[in-house]
Amino acid sequence: MLQDKDRIFTNLYGLDGCTLADAQRRGDWSGTKDLIGKGKDWIISEMKESGLRGRGGAGFPTGLKWSFMPKESDGRPHYLVVNADESEPGTCKDREIMRHDPQKLIEGCLIAAFAMGANAGYIYIRGEFIREREALQAAIDEAYAAGLLGKNAADSGWDFELYVHHGAGAYICGEETALLESLEGKKGMPRLKPPFPANAGLYGAPTTVNNVESIAVAPTILRRGASWFSGLGRPNNAGTKLFSISGHVNNPCNVEEEMGIPLRELIDKHCGGVRGGWDNLLAVIPGGSSVPMLPKSVCDTILMDFDSLKEVGSGLGTAAVIVMDKSTDIIKAIARLSAFYKHESCGQCTPCREGTGWMWRVMERLAKGEAEVEEIDMLLDVTKRIEGHTICALGDAAAWPVQGLIKHFRPVIEERIAAQKAGRLIQVAAE
Repeated sequence: MLQDKDRIFTNLYGLDGCTLADAQRRGDWSGTKDLIGKGKDWIISEMKESGLRGRGGAGFPTGLKWSFMPKESDGRPHYLVVNADESEPGTCKDREIMRHDPQKLIEGCLIAAFAMGANAGYIYIRGEFIREREALQAAIDEAYAAGLLGKNAADSGWDFELYVHHGAGAYICGEETALLESLEGKKGMPRLKPPFPANAGLYGAPTTVNNVESIAVAPTILRRGASWFSGLGRPNNAGTKLFSISGHVNNPCNVEEEMGIPLRELIDKHCGGVRGGWDNLLAVIPGGSSVPMLPKSVCDTILMDFDSLKEVGSGLGTAAVIVMDKSTDIIKAIARLSAFYKHESCGQCTPCREGTGWMWRVMERLAKGEAEVEEIDMLLDVTKRIEGHTICALGDAAAWPVQGLIKHFRPVIEERIAAQKAGRLIQVAAE
């Protein structure tokens, strides 16, 4: 279990004040000038050595991503873009950073932008996040007033302007290239890659897009050292992580914990356990709605990190843990997710545009038992035709929950179809 001395987000619940003065008392903006003074190469090297992997879902090494930016400018400006869209169902960690610990994010933006040669940064915030935007903007205004942003930001010799851009509430804009399209004032639809954003991103200029949590932890890592961060967690799964635990637990919560913590320990220690006890657990979606669910038999021993979850056919994603007890209609729950992905598809790619609607319609019939057993394998085949065949990962995100359901709960689907058929036969006989 993570010790308090190793926590990065010490005001996650907003109990200790959210002003700039409060943040500075907690250690934010301490020695920022000196960190920047060590140079771009040192910052990127430390981030690489820390082992930090992107906290937005994909888990790509953050320091490596920063290093992709051109070392010298070819005349085009460089941009830092922070993905604060956070529209993944079950995920509610970034909003707490923006509400209660915004100066960590703002300081991280300055340091990351300097390391990548960017003089401007944009924080793209989810359309539904009204109060979060207000809190973040107030924090940015405070930072400007204190000379921490703008010309010679934090007395570092680096000029940096930071802007908040409010989206319109589209899940697809959580995908980095769709986010860039939206930021440019166009419809949020993913771009083909290559070219990658580090070569041609926002306004055709070199750009790095990072998640809120990935940027917000950077100043603390640099202050305390890469070896401190890499010493937490497991090899290739280093550091601390914010977990959002919701569903059928006694105390749903956001909590910062060490990577690799057993799922059962995470739920028992921080959430008061599963409603009705651990034996009442049916399944858990471990990383936001787009990763395959895991049945209780796997949840008993699984560790919460990228590699452990990948080994059992799921993923850490955003670390949004959705707990479902035995009262859950598991087929109906996944049908609801299918409806979400159908609604949020941008429609650009045929497999996703047509396939998400097809999956949802079949899932609705399966939830009622009004289908044939043969349709289960047909549905699985369709998910495979969508997965990996779209420009962005929304097709995968729509397919994986259905695949997880069929893999772990096929007997439940078959029983429902059989029960519905038996009910119809009894009704016909009675008539």
